[in-house]
Amino acid sequence: MREILIKNAKILIKNEGNFNKKCKNFNENKIFSGDVFLKDEKIEDIFLKKNGKYSKKNFSKDILEIDASGKYLIPGIIDTHVHFRDFKISEKGTIETESKAGIAGGVTSYIEMPNTDPPTVSIKSLNEKFQIASEKSWSNYSFYIGATDDNFDEILKINPKKICGVKVFLGSSTGNIIVKNKEILKKIFSLPFLIAVHCEDEEIIKKNEIFYKKKFGENIDIKYHSKIRSEEACFKSSFFAVEMAKKYNTRLHIK
Repeated sequence: MREILIKNAKILIKNEGNFNKKCKNFNENKIFSGDVFLKDEKIEDIFLKKNGKYSKKNFSKDILEIDASGKYLIPGIIDTHVHFRDFKISEKGTIETESKAGIAGGVTSYIEMPNTDPPTVSIKSLNEKFQIASEKSWSNYSFYIGATDDNFDEILKINPKKICGVKVFLGSSTGNIIVKNKEILKKIFSLPFLIAVHCEDEEIIKKNEIFYKKKFGENIDIKYHSKIRSEEACFKSSFFAVEMAKKYNTRLHIK
């Protein structure tokens, strides 16, 4: 049984009472000085500093004490939108390197996007990521499976409790993941998954690309990226996704 005591921290909490009931009041409302006691990697108790003293408790002799004087102690951050680049472009960052960097910044859980190379659009590719993460991730994790016009049967094989959701690109992205088929979209929006949608209207994007290529050639300056993937493209696509979610009672998340 591992016991850890983090001492003298600036703790972000909601109020001063009722900490021993599974620490339900842990929130970003107020900051107090105090200690946090962990047993078997779970918060067991929080002791606030009052009149220069802490609440008394008998700890085991081999408890690990960490002095957090001058530092803040907050709940672990959950990053719900990360892009790691395992497989063909791993030089840009991997599950191992980027989860380690996240830990250094207080990110204890992450959800990774499917537009890798190759894209995560099958049970096989999804399982490969989970396997890598089980061996190399420094923090908690989950992964989206990407939807395409051709992989609906693959999505149906997935247990909704095993992944965070299905990612739908309405505008093309890395790996050319996109769903254009309206009938497939209806089926996807009817699934018992959280459906996270990248909302950019593909027709508007293509129209803008043609305009700027005629004006500047193939090497368009990066400053025109926001002109090509414009506000109009985002608003039109977002409106469409919301209307679909209302119609099919979808758990929608626009990203």
